[in-house]
Amino acid sequence: MRRLFNDPYDIVEEMLEGYEKAHKDTVHLLENDKRVVVYNEAPKKDKVGIVIGGGSGHEPLFLGYVGENFADAAVIGNINTSPSPEPCYNAVKAVDSGKGCLYMYGNYAGDVMNFDMGAEMAQDDGIRVETVLVTDDCVSSKDIENRRGVAGDLFVFKTASAAAAMGKDLDEVKYIAQKTNANCRSMGVAMSSSTLPVTGNTIFEMEEGDMEIGMGIHGEPGIKREKLRPADEVMTEIMDNILPDLPYENGDEVYVLVNGLGGTPLMDLHVCYRKVHDILEEKGIKVYKSLVGTYASSMDMCGMSVTLLKLDDELKEAMDYLCDTPYFTIK
Repeated sequence: MRRLFNDPYDIVEEMLEGYEKAHKDTVHLLENDKRVVVYNEAPKKDKVGIVIGGGSGHEPLFLGYVGENFADAAVIGNINTSPSPEPCYNAVKAVDSGKGCLYMYGNYAGDVMNFDMGAEMAQDDGIRVETVLVTDDCVSSKDIENRRGVAGDLFVFKTASAAAAMGKDLDEVKYIAQKTNANCRSMGVAMSSSTLPVTGNTIFEMEEGDMEIGMGIHGEPGIKREKLRPADEVMTEIMDNILPDLPYENGDEVYVLVNGLGGTPLMDLHVCYRKVHDILEEKGIKVYKSLVGTYASSMDMCGMSVTLLKLDDELKEAMDYLCDTPYFTIK
């Protein structure tokens, strides 16, 4: 294992302590709950509170997107593990301004259960909490409501946060999040497993030179495992799955995210983006803007994913709305 840490059982707490120290001008940890990262200016008067979260190990997701006109708080669980209900509740208490709060997170059973419990606790205090699950991983299930949330989290969080910053009410903010999720599709490929600090072992076994198409960010099974092929061939297969799923068609305009899973060089990601862009151009699909980099990782996993968001004027406005966080800024 090629990692740098101290006691593996303290890694999440020490990461959060370091993150708070590094970005103290923007965020802080709750005094009574060090698993909750909060924007320094939250709560803001007459603004819907935005709370995101999930297991750690996917940085800069989720903590990196807390800041101005983005998330008001992020709730952080152990590695690849849902946060417990108490910090989910504490996050709402910390950022609610009287207009209610929206929970957003990937569609995983543990997250659903614990965030729902946190929402029930908040509602007992008279705070309305709504939830939008991100379900962008197009190969994880035929039924959209059963799909996993992966790098599309970024787009859903961004648009809903912008709507909240614009002063929209909770129903309107939830609608934008749902609309973004409905227009968003992702698919990835992995060439190696991430390593778990506590055990020092990989999550799953993969032979050198193999790849798995469609694998999830926690190592969930994809659609097939085979020998690694050239980037253009892999991107073609990924796009052959993503494009018909919505479907994305001639004349559409999209926001593109080519996301690294932690161990893939930026050089390789741009090679992949090149092919994605060319395929979209061939299909008559216009690229509005693009992001290439690591936005939702799986620690040190070698792999990447492609996410497309079909746009209209409303979603363009939300994506372009100014924001400033340690790991995502639009000026």
